[in-house]
Amino acid sequence: MALASDTEAYGGHVGKARELTKRAMDSAIRADSKENGAIWQANAALQQAAYGNATEARRMAAEALKLAPTSQGVESEAGLAFAMAGDTARAESSALELNKRFPLDTQMQSLWLPVIQAHLSLGRKNPAAALDHLQAAASIELGQITFVTSISCLCPVYVRGEAYLAAGQGSAAAAEFQKILDHSGIVWNCWTGALAHLGVARANALQARTSQGADADAARVRALAAYKDFLALWKDADPDIPILKEAKAEYAKLQ
Repeated sequence: MALASDTEAYGGHVGKARELTKRAMDSAIRADSKENGAIWQANAALQQAAYGNATEARRMAAEALKLAPTSQGVESEAGLAFAMAGDTARAESSALELNKRFPLDTQMQSLWLPVIQAHLSLGRKNPAAALDHLQAAASIELGQITFVTSISCLCPVYVRGEAYLAAGQGSAAAAEFQKILDHSGIVWNCWTGALAHLGVARANALQARTSQGADADAARVRALAAYKDFLALWKDADPDIPILKEAKAEYAKLQ
């Protein structure tokens, strides 16, 4: 059910995904596997944060931590969800706790903590600091994450793309989001795989705005194609998802 929930979320069916996550979590609790249920809930919190449902993301992340407060996987995903949802205090608290508990863990020190800190830097409007944090993840970011359903959602790559966007570097941003699309065998049905299409669109739209002549025209064509790809993927998506509303408005403005 957790895998089916991810698939529904990938297609923008947030309501169905939420229902399946709850069923998966309830089943895990009945089977005395609270940590698995909490990890699925924390992953759903990441999806909600990425899609712009910040209040729901914070609620789900807090619920996951309550269910399995000592789980490395739960606190890692919940910490990132808090950062993405704008709950700076809880994200910073999670980062401090994770650093204290796992000082020698390679994925923690080189992947999860850098990506949490990077998103906190983006929240402070400091994309340069975000990019600095993410340098630590570059050598291992394509590796397997042990506690997720897929091999990896490539969160550091996605956040690096967002940081390049915030820094006004459209070409570099496009390369990061394209990296996610090029590694679909790793990403599977992660939310990052869906939103990477939108990331490519936004990156090319930025290039179109900051370029001139033929370069601007070519970037606009690429942006329109990527927006079409995303909107086709989410053609049956729940209409009230904030990031979908943003994408539709951006696409209409670009046409």
